[in-house]
Amino acid sequence: MKAISFLLAALLSTAVLPAQAQPRTTLDIYVVDVEGGNATLFVAPSGESILIDTGNVAPAAAKRDAGRIMDAVRDARLTQIDHLITTHWHADHFGGMAELAAQIPIKEFIDHGPTVQFQEPADIFLRQVYPGLIAKGRHTVVKPGDRIAMTGVDWRIVSAAGNVLQTALPGAGTANPYCAAFKRQDDDPSENAASVGSVVTFGRFRLAHLGDLTVNKEFNLMCPMNRVGKIDLFMVSHHGQPISNAEVLVHAIAPRVAIMNNGTRKGGQPDAMKILHASPGLEDLWQVHFSQLSGQEYTQPGMFIANLLDAPLAALPVQPIAQPQPGPNVPLPPQHNGHAYWIKISAKNDGSFTVTNQRNGFAKTYAPR
Repeated sequence: MKAISFLLAALLSTAVLPAQAQPRTTLDIYVVDVEGGNATLFVAPSGESILIDTGNVAPAAAKRDAGRIMDAVRDARLTQIDHLITTHWHADHFGGMAELAAQIPIKEFIDHGPTVQFQEPADIFLRQVYPGLIAKGRHTVVKPGDRIAMTGVDWRIVSAAGNVLQTALPGAGTANPYCAAFKRQDDDPSENAASVGSVVTFGRFRLAHLGDLTVNKEFNLMCPMNRVGKIDLFMVSHHGQPISNAEVLVHAIAPRVAIMNNGTRKGGQPDAMKILHASPGLEDLWQVHFSQLSGQEYTQPGMFIANLLDAPLAALPVQPIAQPQPGPNVPLPPQHNGHAYWIKISAKNDGSFTVTNQRNGFAKTYAPR
């Protein structure tokens, strides 16, 4: 009788443990709104973490974006960032790093090496700020084929510094039928083409995150054979712009779900949206922001879009607006500096995963492939 009473007490005490004491069982991924920049936080069941990119560089934007990343960090109950991958040295990808590092320890800084494109913000950061940050942790320059250590997760680097993986990943390596119709664009000498790209495997769940890798590099990675294989979740490249996201990549990896970290006027142009929506087997596209460049013609239903505006438009035109040309007289995009919502993915070892829109609580679970 005493043994039964003891067992019952033990079971009851386990049942009322606070949520934060429960062991993790999923790979959790937070896609953070950094207003057309990039930031994605990965947390393994072990509690280990990898953050990709840190948002925009202007002082007010850097503070805002670091704060939004920290909201996800706190939700994930992290006390440090184990690895920070900076995909490339554009200001919308490294901008919040110093602000973030002042709020939470970062143990390892990972990048593709020196910048290949002179831009003043990156030059100042790399000369005056980055050396002090990496002195407080480890600094690793990666190349295709490298792995990043994360317990229970196979993290492979597939592109870096303009080079791409030459050996197919496990389960990949078949001929890519989309190579024959590919049309090269002008070579991109910018940092975009140098992006650090990753393929992440957790049990039967697979994800691709390629930063801002541009179409010619996508071709090099995917032709003549598909070195990546099929993907469950595609983190849409380059905020959903058509200088990335070619059919030769998107249709060949055949994602079941795509998530686009875009801004109100950055990404979501019709040419890219057509390719995404036509991808074989795609079930849903989720967006961090609605895009004026999509209009109603190409955007998703609102339940799939995480963030709106501080002062929402009365109506969104059906037709997309044209991409504004850069220059001093271009009107500013609609503002969103208030509270931001993330898109969260919780993936299981069996290949199933759930995507949740924090803004409205809408969630959808995708069964194993």
